[in-house]
Amino acid sequence: MDDIDTQIAEIRAFNRFHTKLVGALNEGLLASDFPLVQVRVLYDLAHADNLAAADLVARLGVDAGYMSRMIAALESRGLIEKTPDRDNAKRLVLSLSQEGRAVFERLDRASAEEVRQLMSPLLDDERRQLVGAMQTIRALLGDESVAPAAPAAATERRFVLRDPRTGDLGFIVHRQGALYATEYGWDWSYEALVAKIVSDFVTGFDPASERCWIAEVDGEIAGSVFVVRHDDTTAKLRLLYVEASARGMGLGRALVDEVIGFARDKGYTRLELWTNSILVSARRIYEAAGFELVDEQPHVSFGQHLVGQTWALKL
Repeated sequence: MDDIDTQIAEIRAFNRFHTKLVGALNEGLLASDFPLVQVRVLYDLAHADNLAAADLVARLGVDAGYMSRMIAALESRGLIEKTPDRDNAKRLVLSLSQEGRAVFERLDRASAEEVRQLMSPLLDDERRQLVGAMQTIRALLGDESVAPAAPAAATERRFVLRDPRTGDLGFIVHRQGALYATEYGWDWSYEALVAKIVSDFVTGFDPASERCWIAEVDGEIAGSVFVVRHDDTTAKLRLLYVEASARGMGLGRALVDEVIGFARDKGYTRLELWTNSILVSARRIYEAAGFELVDEQPHVSFGQHLVGQTWALKL
């Protein structure tokens, strides 16, 4: 989806869906008589100390006059209290009263139960995918509690390597085609090659000598790799890829290490792979793992002039 107007329409459609889903348009949220903003005020006061009205305005991004009216309404119901700041008597600090905390806890339980019921029809994989997508949305749109504060923080993220599930292999074909088109300008003939490699893997799969690993980050597929039998002594590493959003975590090296360990365990004495010189990051991973360049030839493929390379590792 490249058209900006189409992307804007999709985001607006999601916003309409979400506001309806969470009942944000109702006069009262969670079957209560509190509007959304007042419930959010109660939440923030329950989870942070030393907040003034101006702090809530900044946190929620709402008009100061509107916030003042919401706070006044909660104060009139005895749910929040105002006390002078110990360091600045002119600054009034807001806090929940005993009644306010009881009301918040009831609303909090109702909210958790509402989400539990919303997720109950979903399978475990679907729930992980949902949560991962939500975290991605927050990170991309600037939520600092989700997005890494610095590039080094990426190493703190966690990935999971697992066997493929139904639908994964088709997704890999799609993502490799899209990824290499975006990053290197390769045409759809590369996607056809990937589809053939994956198809051959499935139709001739021998679990005693071949395997595929799927990498997940935040519930989303973030990469994959295959090892396939060439002959009794040689295996081939194929279709290593890592999503741009998951790079810098050591994921590519982890996938290659899995292939090497598997090949050794199965009694192979040589591991080969074919790549192209333009794929610099992948080549560095192969070199670091001990692979050596044994052949390279120029070729015209995928709509580009490339230099193909064969690398090998003695096991």
